[in-house]
Amino acid sequence: MGFNHNDHYHPLLLDQLPPGPGVALDVGCGSGRFARRLAATGMHVEAIDRSGPMIDLARAAGSPGPGTISYRQADVVAEKLPEEAYDFISCLAMLHHVPFDTVTRLRDALVPGGVLAVLGLGRPSTVADYARALVASPVNALARVVVYAGERLNGGADPLPTAPIVETFPPMNRVRRDAARLLPGSRVRNLLFFRYLLVYRRPEDDHPM
Repeated sequence: MGFNHNDHYHPLLLDQLPPGPGVALDVGCGSGRFARRLAATGMHVEAIDRSGPMIDLARAAGSPGPGTISYRQADVVAEKLPEEAYDFISCLAMLHHVPFDTVTRLRDALVPGGVLAVLGLGRPSTVADYARALVASPVNALARVVVYAGERLNGGADPLPTAPIVETFPPMNRVRRDAARLLPGSRVRNLLFFRYLLVYRRPEDDHPM
């Protein structure tokens, strides 16, 4: 069974796409599932991940079209990204793997009017955060049971490479503070399953001097 918490939010991320097909960058693409969703909308997608086995797995899955996907192994922290090159940049469950200020590199790689959409993981830091986590706990447990049961009925877990996992997440108050400082005008929305959605749209009149 292919469900996981990040897949659950793919439609929400696709809702952030700017009008018209364009060029997208999917950072930390893993097995390429979201990159394929972007290509299905007509976007031309560059998908990067620092894990070679995950890039091989993503390439093997191909592309649904009508957009294209090019995969390459790269570390976004060391990669020199072109400025004003992408209409949409997605970053799913990987920002906690790198320094948060990496978002400034992604910000500068957007065209004016382009959108950065981050599905991140954060620890509760307010009463409202903890209440949301408490509500999600039984749903999360049920989802895990359903996925486990489905895998057992279908012969066990798929023996494919899995993306590296980092279990240390920043507190949400730090995420909100750093997002406001580094991405003025961005919005941070708390989600279930310890996720948040950060959306930043580069101003139309924002050009480097």
